[in-house]
Amino acid sequence: MQTLLDVILPVFLVIGSGYFAVWRGLFPVAGVDGVLRFAQSFAVPCLLFQAISKLDLSSAFDAPLLISFYTAAAVCFTLGILGARFFFKRDWEDCVVIGFCALFSNTVLLGLPISERAFGPDGLAGNYMIIAMHSPFCYGLGIAVMEFVRNRGKSKAALARSIINAMFHNPLVIGIMLGFAVNLSGVALPLVIDDAVSLIVRAALPAALFALGGVLIQHKPEGDMKAIAMVCALSLLIHPAIVWGMGKGFGVPSDLFHSGVLTAAMAPGFNAYIFANIYGRARRIAASSALIATAASILTVWMWLALLG
Repeated sequence: MQTLLDVILPVFLVIGSGYFAVWRGLFPVAGVDGVLRFAQSFAVPCLLFQAISKLDLSSAFDAPLLISFYTAAAVCFTLGILGARFFFKRDWEDCVVIGFCALFSNTVLLGLPISERAFGPDGLAGNYMIIAMHSPFCYGLGIAVMEFVRNRGKSKAALARSIINAMFHNPLVIGIMLGFAVNLSGVALPLVIDDAVSLIVRAALPAALFALGGVLIQHKPEGDMKAIAMVCALSLLIHPAIVWGMGKGFGVPSDLFHSGVLTAAMAPGFNAYIFANIYGRARRIAASSALIATAASILTVWMWLALLG
C-alpha cells in the first residue's frame, strides 16, 4: 500500500495544485487552456516521439501477450461505447470518448513505476512491448471510430479521407509516426536537437497534470457519476480480468503475464482527456474518470498484485 501511495500521491499533488490555483484565482482559466494546448500539441507529442524513437523494436515481441492486452482493450472500448449509448443515452460522439477512456490505460505514468516496484527493473519487458504499440493502437482506433461516427452517411471515399486527414493532422499521431520513422531508419538525432526535445519532454507530464487539475474545477462530475463508475469498472476490473483469462489460455510466460495484467489494471491516462478535448466531447467524464479511477486504483491494483502473488 505504501508503495502505491509513493507513486500515486505525487500525481495527485500536481493535479491538486492546478485545481487549487484556479479555484483561488491564482491562475486564470485562460492560462489553463494555454497550458493544456502546450501539453496536447507540443509536450506530449514530443514525449511520445522520444519514447518510441528510443524503444528497442528489435526485441522479440510476444504475440500472445499483445493479442491478450489489445483484444481486452478493444472489448472495453466497445463496451464503453455501447454502455454510454444504451444505458446513459449519450450522443455517439460522447460515446466514443467515453469508450476511449476505458481503452487508454495509464501505461507510463502509473504502469511502469508500479510494475518496476512490484517485479523489479528486469521484469519490465512486457511493459515495453505494450507501450511500443499503445499510443498508435489506441489513437488509431479512437480517431478512426470517431471520424466514422462524425461522418456517417458520407461515401466511403469521403469517410476514408476524413479519417486520414484527422490522423495526419493530430499532433499526437504525428509524434508517434515520427518516432517510428527515426527508430526504424536508424538515424541518430543531433545531440542539440535531442537535448531540446528532452527539455520539452520534462515539462510534458507536470504540465498535463497541472492542466487536468485546472480543468476539473470547470467540469464537475455532477450527473455523470454512473458513466464515470462504468469507465472505472471497465478500466480497473474488466480489462485486467480479460487479459488474465486470455493470457492463461494462450500460455503467456509468467513474467510477461504479470506485466500484462498489471498494466491493464491501470487507470485511464491523461491522454483520455486530451482525446476528449480534441473533439470537445464528454470532457467532464474524461477528466473525472482519470482522477477517480487513479484514486480507486490504490485498492484495485493492490488486489491484482495480491492475486498475481
